Amino acid sequence: MIQRLIISALILAAFIGICLLPQAQPKLSQHKRFTKITQGGDKLSPWQGPWACVHDKQNHILWEVKTDNESIHDGYWTYSWFDGEKGKQNFGDCYFEPNRCDTHDLIRQTNQQGLCGVSKWRLPTAKELHSLIQAPTSPALPHIANDFFIHIKQGDYWSSEHSQPLAKQYRQGGQGATAINFHFGKSYTLPYRNAAFVMLVADLPTANIQPQLSRREINTHQKQE
Repeated sequence: MIQRLIISALILAAFIGICLLPQAQPKLSQHKRFTKITQGGDKLSPWQGPWACVHDKQNHILWEVKTDNESIHDGYWTYSWFDGEKGKQNFGDCYFEPNRCDTHDLIRQTNQQGLCGVSKWRLPTAKELHSLIQAPTSPALPHIANDFFIHIKQGDYWSSEHSQPLAKQYRQGGQGATAINFHFGKSYTLPYRNAAFVMLVADLPTANIQPQLSRREINTHQKQE
């Protein structure tokens, strides 16, 4: 009986000792393509947050990250396509400014804000947008890397490409702009007046292969241009 108690005590002590040993931390490496960037322009690890932009190492650009806080970056806002001359002004659905709701005004406001330390935001090309399409982790999610691009809707996102002939159902509208749909993973030409979503991009210095993004570095580059 005593021998059994001793053996049980030894097993219990060994178990407790194993539990108290320092546990090896999981190795979480950076994503091969995407890096989270803070509002101030600093890099984050994949498991950290909050972040305001995503560095796309494949295309060497910064992507705007959408929010759900009713700011100018809210993912629910939609915009008509307008570049200051061509397109349709103020035909979107947003509340951050009562009299303007088009892509031109969103770009202007984002540049004034200096999102992630950058003041040269623009609409992405159709190729840049299309490069984000990937199989969703769930059928209910959009075709995009949801761990990095949050608050993206299963709908149309404007690209910079315009003056495209419209399909039959829109033919009376003449020309329109190209949009990428993250529900079907396809591109469409839509009338400028259509209310579609927007995710802006900004170019980065091509000489900086592995940027340690910071406000000082980005601002220095902009002053030199």
